Amino acid sequence: MLVKDFRTLKLGESLLNECLGDFSRPDFPIGVAQNLVDGEWQPLAPEWKRTIVNPLTGNPLYELPATPPSEFSRFGEALRRCPKSGRHNAFQNVERYKMLGAVSARAAMLLSDVVVQDYFTRLIRRVMPKSYRQALGEVTVVQKFLENFSGDQVRFLAKGFSIPGDHLGQETRGYRWPYGPVVIITPFNFPLEIPALQLMGALYMGNLPLIKADSKVSIVVEQFIRLLHTCGLPKEDIISLHCTGQDMGIFLAQYNEDIRLVQFTGSTGVAEKISEIMHGRVRIEDSGFDWKILGPDADKKWLDYVAWQCDQDAYAASGQKCSAESILFVHKNWTPLGIIDKMRSLAARRELKDLTIGPVMTWTNEQIGSHIAKVMQIDGAELLFGGVPLSGHSIPAEYGAFQPTAIQVPLSAFMQHFELLTTELFGPFQIVVEYDDTTLDMVLDIMERMTHHLTAAVVSNDDAFHNKVLGATLNGTTYMGMRARTTGAPQNHWFGSAGDPRAAGIGTPEAIISTWSCHREIVTDRGAVPSGWSIPPAS
Repeated sequence: MLVKDFRTLKLGESLLNECLGDFSRPDFPIGVAQNLVDGEWQPLAPEWKRTIVNPLTGNPLYELPATPPSEFSRFGEALRRCPKSGRHNAFQNVERYKMLGAVSARAAMLLSDVVVQDYFTRLIRRVMPKSYRQALGEVTVVQKFLENFSGDQVRFLAKGFSIPGDHLGQETRGYRWPYGPVVIITPFNFPLEIPALQLMGALYMGNLPLIKADSKVSIVVEQFIRLLHTCGLPKEDIISLHCTGQDMGIFLAQYNEDIRLVQFTGSTGVAEKISEIMHGRVRIEDSGFDWKILGPDADKKWLDYVAWQCDQDAYAASGQKCSAESILFVHKNWTPLGIIDKMRSLAARRELKDLTIGPVMTWTNEQIGSHIAKVMQIDGAELLFGGVPLSGHSIPAEYGAFQPTAIQVPLSAFMQHFELLTTELFGPFQIVVEYDDTTLDMVLDIMERMTHHLTAAVVSNDDAFHNKVLGATLNGTTYMGMRARTTGAPQNHWFGSAGDPRAAGIGTPEAIISTWSCHREIVTDRGAVPSGWSIPPAS
């Protein structure tokens, strides 16, 4: 059984058997997920029951509601009852800012306990298999994020500004204002981090969020919500809905006029459909074909580190990070140092037994193999390593299972095969391209033509090279320097794309403010009637 009330935790004791069962048994089921509406957890109706399978074995893992559209009215009505002015703002229910700061402090304290950390880390690994270190990283990010927004930090998010008016008694003030009823739709690849950070940001700014997590991993966000309840969050503050993605589209269309904002993290195609349904009332963090460029100042003392970071960025979590390295531009000066050989040896260390490589949740082996075959048909394409499925496992056919793969293509190939070479394969796969000083502008042109601009890395200590590349590119979260990466923890910096006015941010005060609140201007004009005033002539 899963933990239903975190007050029952006896900190310092192992939760493996008490909460998640015997982890040495990969077929051990882990529980039942429920809908939450009007402050009540709803019993699982047998007629809607859906079973989520273990991505490593195909055996039943947990059950959850596949809530049909005929049952949406209660969820829609709960959203509808929230006014556009939100649950709190600068003029009403201001005590909630302090309450949410206190909830964050308590939740951060719970998540700092090694037993609770281990509980969430292992739960994440059960539904989205990745290494213990990668899963623990999610828990650590959320814990630090909650620490960052403890105490008065929530109300500081709502600070505004004032400007003197034209005369005594007149003043204009800018306020951050909630949207009211909002919806959050989150993906599978970060079962805790993405929903937790966006959910808390929505709450901090005064909104009533309905959250719909990817069904394959939604048990994790449910457990996080239960932790928040234990820490003092009113149960009416969050609505949680389990349903299919297709039915969620029906929900959005049905309650379009009542939902003030949808924050979506996931595929570009779905993001565009939601944007159309919501008539643009969206904040999006969609997929990105993320690039890294190794500059001309190749240095042997940095070789091992740069190769390790490339391996981490491309293949950690089996390449299923929205910020994963999709294409690597390598200056020819790195080639004689053996950068490719280093990357090959690092990729070879990844194994299924420790989940440093694991199931690909949205691409099958057939789809991955087909994409690799198409790229290999390009003149000059070379398979650097990988390219074949994993063997000796019981991963269901609905998921992919592939070795870490890299294919090198000539820079000239982009003239004819741009769409193919910039297709994001959401798995352990990357394109490698060599360039030199004379072809840097061609590389920059490729970056300009890309349609999505989430993360990037400029690996160099050369200031002139930094200025050249950064000045000509757009990616919202870009790392610079010899230690530059494409994947990083958003609790200490803004994370999000650039170049799209619908882009969402995550992690920082600025990200929360811009994503989860709008600007309201209130102009105060009071005092005595001006002396000598009379009705002026018509104008």
